[in-house]
Amino acid sequence: MKRSLFGRFWPNATAVFLVLVFIFPVYWMFSTAFKKTTDIVTDTPVWFPTNPTTQHFKTAINADNFWTFVGNSLTVTLLAVIFSLMIALAASFALARMRFKGRRGFIIGFMVAQMAPWEVMVIAIYFIVRDADMLNSLVPLTLFYMVMILPFTLLTLRGFVAAVPKELEEAAMVDGCTRRQAFVKVILPLLAPGLMSTSMFGFITAWNEFPMVLVLNKQVEYQTLPVWLAGFQSVFGNDWGATMAASTLFAIPVLLLFLYLQRRAVGGLSDGAVKG
Repeated sequence: MKRSLFGRFWPNATAVFLVLVFIFPVYWMFSTAFKKTTDIVTDTPVWFPTNPTTQHFKTAINADNFWTFVGNSLTVTLLAVIFSLMIALAASFALARMRFKGRRGFIIGFMVAQMAPWEVMVIAIYFIVRDADMLNSLVPLTLFYMVMILPFTLLTLRGFVAAVPKELEEAAMVDGCTRRQAFVKVILPLLAPGLMSTSMFGFITAWNEFPMVLVLNKQVEYQTLPVWLAGFQSVFGNDWGATMAASTLFAIPVLLLFLYLQRRAVGGLSDGAVKG
């Protein structure tokens, strides 16, 4: 009995330690956002806000072009996620239900695309966008985000479609449904966990992307929140309280989305990874 308890102690203690290590930067960001400036720049760390203030949040929200950056981030992220889901949904159905020449190579190609770092393509993409006279625009940024998250979305949704029994679709077609109607009325509702899992991943990936927007969009009115956060300064230099407040505001949408979809997302990712 003692050996059993001792054997469970170390894995649990290690897990708790890792959780504390990873959650501490998040806590420090949130707590710093509510600290007074004197508590932030002091030589002795202030672990808890003694007199919480919301002034840093007001400074961040009232900063130049803040809402423009918010609108740009929401626009490119949501459009990229929606377009990638639409394309991946149709392609995953074809890959899971149909057998055609080159199917295996097509899947392998998407796996390789998922593993390749997008940063190595920054220069090539810049020249393509420049020659197309589309610099300083949200359109190429949205297309890039869509292509960036498409491989993962396609491969994951393919697993979900393959996990749905083919007999359900055939039964619906026997009852008079067309293939499209069977897909919309029978298969699509069963894919809800997969759609939420992949949309959450795509949203986080596009929401946090930094290098490409910095390269393609030099004009301020076409940049997104990550670039704005990287260069957030006041006339007196770095305003760490406002920077942490802005970072908190930037993280809240992703955090709320993750907490809301956590259970379905974890189960969805594991199901989509092992089926098909």
